[in-house]
Amino acid sequence: MALVITVAVLALLAGLAANRWLRPRLINADDDEGMGVKDLVGPLLTMTVLLLSFVLVTANGSYGKAEVASRGEARALDQLVESAEYAPEAQRARIQAGAVCYARAVSEQEWPAMADGKGSPAPSVWSTDFRRTFEDLAGQPVFGMLVAADNKRSDEREERLTQATASIPSAIFWFLLATLTITVMALATCLPRRNNRGQMITLAVITALLTTTLCIIRDVDRPFGGIISVQPTAIDEAERQAERDFTANHPAEEVPCDEAGNRKRAV
Repeated sequence: MALVITVAVLALLAGLAANRWLRPRLINADDDEGMGVKDLVGPLLTMTVLLLSFVLVTANGSYGKAEVASRGEARALDQLVESAEYAPEAQRARIQAGAVCYARAVSEQEWPAMADGKGSPAPSVWSTDFRRTFEDLAGQPVFGMLVAADNKRSDEREERLTQATASIPSAIFWFLLATLTITVMALATCLPRRNNRGQMITLAVITALLTTTLCIIRDVDRPFGGIISVQPTAIDEAERQAERDFTANHPAEEVPCDEAGNRKRAV
């Protein structure tokens, strides 16, 4: 960073020196002639648009990864439930019931926490139960299928939690906000003072577009919070399928958790 700042300062000083001593030799014009403020606003506006576009692409990429991870986690959980069909009855019941509770904990507890870039320990309670159940199946053909599905679920959950944090640092956001402010002020400064209705409307439209872009960047950079957010649709569907399979195989039993995924206390 120090190198960048040093080079920029040296470039500015060199440019000012060239303006003072080389300009009279290179340009045949009066000292009062040259680029005006309005000539400099164009490049500034271009730079602002390019910066916003680049950051928007970055934020949208993070949003897409969050959505893909959420769906991948739900598919892995569904695969875990289906693989449990090949396990003995006792282990099958624990795995399928645990899948229901895991999905509930993700949807009801971890999803709201991710709006603030955080996770929840609630789903880990049931993923630990999965591994304990797998220990009883070591050496059986279904063991590898269950472990593979659970590893996939764990990887997708980790990716989902990673994408829940903002991918764009706060310093960059505030820099973009400052750039937008300077650009709008510079454009307004160059407007004529009279008969400027058309220019004022155009400036208002440009300001609205730049502001909307920055708002979208801010919102998309938080995939699980804000207006444009990833919903727990896939994990909810995985919960319904797991509950259906559990009820079909064990109609007399109940899942060991409440609607929020918390373990029920023994009465």
